[in-house]
Amino acid sequence: MTSGLPHLALALDTVRVHNAESGGEPQLLVGGSIAAHVPAAVLPASAVPASVVPGSVVPASVELVGSRLVLHADVEIDGDRWSAYIPLLTSRWGGPRVAPPSGEYRLRIMGTDAAVLTSATSTTPPQEPTLVAGVCLIEFSSAASNPVGATDATSGGPSDALTVTFSAPLTASERGPAQQARLEAQYHASKPTPLNAVFFESFYGQNASCNPRALDREIARTHPSVTRYWSVVDASVEVPAGGIALIEGSEEWWRVRAGARLLVVNDWLRKRFRRRAHQTVLQTWHGTPLKRIALTRRGLRPRAALATLRERARWDILLSQNTYSTHFFRTAYAFAHPWEEGYPRNDVLAGDAGAERGLELRDRLGVPRDATVVLYAPTWRDDHPEEVDQLDVAAFARELGPGYFTLIRGHSRTLRAAQDVHAANVLDVTSYPDVADLFLVADALVTDYSSAMFDFTVTGKPIYFFTPDLDRYRDEVRGFYFDLLAVSPGPVSESAEDLVANLRSPDAARERFAHRYAAWVARFNSLDDGHASERVVRRLEAHGAIG
Repeated sequence: MTSGLPHLALALDTVRVHNAESGGEPQLLVGGSIAAHVPAAVLPASAVPASVVPGSVVPASVELVGSRLVLHADVEIDGDRWSAYIPLLTSRWGGPRVAPPSGEYRLRIMGTDAAVLTSATSTTPPQEPTLVAGVCLIEFSSAASNPVGATDATSGGPSDALTVTFSAPLTASERGPAQQARLEAQYHASKPTPLNAVFFESFYGQNASCNPRALDREIARTHPSVTRYWSVVDASVEVPAGGIALIEGSEEWWRVRAGARLLVVNDWLRKRFRRRAHQTVLQTWHGTPLKRIALTRRGLRPRAALATLRERARWDILLSQNTYSTHFFRTAYAFAHPWEEGYPRNDVLAGDAGAERGLELRDRLGVPRDATVVLYAPTWRDDHPEEVDQLDVAAFARELGPGYFTLIRGHSRTLRAAQDVHAANVLDVTSYPDVADLFLVADALVTDYSSAMFDFTVTGKPIYFFTPDLDRYRDEVRGFYFDLLAVSPGPVSESAEDLVANLRSPDAARERFAHRYAAWVARFNSLDDGHASERVVRRLEAHGAIG
């Protein structure tokens, strides 16, 4: 929304899901009558269809505005009525068409002059949830009782707009606490037939990425007869080609979780998991730790320690990127013998194919090929989980100036809670499926305490650290396993001005930190040689977990 644009009255009397059961592409139909009581000066005569009374408010387009996605549709005019069919399947990042991510979306109606039109809802939206099988569950609400003139921070539109809430497409027999309790009881009591299948899960099903995605690729190549299932929070999550998405909590999700011979995850399985005798659990984890984790965290309470040990007991295998990680996994998770094989997710970063792949990805993302691309990838803050970053990215991009392009990648824990950043020469890629692709796109990485620092150096590209809260984060919030300032492979800045200055002088930074960079790679990346996935799958074969 452009600041200062008027909110004009418009009737909204039609709200329903279209093609939900007919097999056609599912859409949300909204429509209403065209008001005729607004002064004629509001719109130019050339913008008004011949069938509409001069001076009417004429909608041109509608949008459903969520935190990380906007669904758009043009308006059709028929006499004194308007309508729009908003598609519920969209392609993001050049991938397949998928459902919108779960969450609240506000309806925003735009006029022919780009004004945001107030929708005076004169119909009651469907009161019962509408299930679009395999796509989403849809619920409607209208906050018509809000004060006139109030605006919504998410959509930029009036607060009396229609709210549409999308969630996972669970059936009536699957959704809700009572049904989940029933399915969980059946899961624990069942005696499943072992399945020649792998159950993958990455970051609690928020995406299909990281080490599990890399192992999916290798298993698909070497064991094409093995069925590959992916646990996902909803139908917005794109899974690798040939993989089968399982909506968390569905009957099929519970069934496969019990039957799959191999489970590959990169975070906790959580309390509902019960390992069967035929199952092997590979915990790949999701990064070499700078921050203290698990049993080594400061102030750990007995209950949290017990939960950590209970979770660790569910794992048969714990994957380690390097000797350093192996040492701390033995104490943090009391895991005696991790598999030290390098990280599968970094295989794509090694070798000569990365440069060409990076250019192809720039085209896919709409990033100029000739720009210097800076990837900003901070970690999350335990005490402020809603915060995506510590850097004003818009101001940062302006200070960098022409020739630079900034990608911002929030931590997986901020994926659903925060909103995309919109600014010139900035692209928010928090919802992009796999960060390894972004490492190929970037010319430089800016991070703080994220484990991305241990992966990006496989590329040999420069790395910079922005740590305005270093003392507090290190000494009060999490604690570190080593002194980052003493061994960092790139400049450490506590101010945005210093960070910009370092980025503008890459040759000086490279020369200054060449020795440290080489030592860092030798310490943390000696096994990231492009073949970690192959080694892990071979060991899984020898372990009898796949074959």
